[in-house]
Amino acid sequence: MSHTQDPTLRRSNRALLARLAIVALLMFGFGYAMIPFYEQICKATGLRDIAVPDTVANTQVDSGRTVRIELDANVNKLPWRFRPLTPIVTAHPGEVMQVVYEVENPTDRPMTGQAVPSYGPQRAGEYFKKLECFCFAKQSFEPHEKRQMPVVFVIDPKLPQDVATITLSYTFFEVEGNKS
Repeated sequence: MSHTQDPTLRRSNRALLARLAIVALLMFGFGYAMIPFYEQICKATGLRDIAVPDTVANTQVDSGRTVRIELDANVNKLPWRFRPLTPIVTAHPGEVMQVVYEVENPTDRPMTGQAVPSYGPQRAGEYFKKLECFCFAKQSFEPHEKRQMPVVFVIDPKLPQDVATITLSYTFFEVEGNKS
């Protein structure tokens, strides 16, 4: 029994190996590039804004201007009860504010959800800087657990003058794979 291969088959195997190596490298590169690409998409759309610029630390309060902040809470195919304790607050740009949302899992099973923020008008998301938010991480609730969760934020004084009202809306989505 001979262990020699046909030269054509050997060339074909080498070509296949080279193609597979290129595909593996491309897959690795794509996976590596996805994180900064995702962060740029989120930054552009204002979704999952988890980065807080250093400019927030030493912001001057613009006490001559007020912005109405309307708070909204929604659930998407999740049987939770979710609401802001104070649906409307008024803030001065540059002022550090805290609002509280209440979330309850009224079911008989543990559940995990993730809140996703959105802003109205959409361009306001660029000026709405969250310092602390339950939306930064998944939230796990035991059956019938109720929790109050704060959001600490500041409105950037560079907010355009024509924006007098900002709506901060959170939608809780169930995290897949946690259904019992």
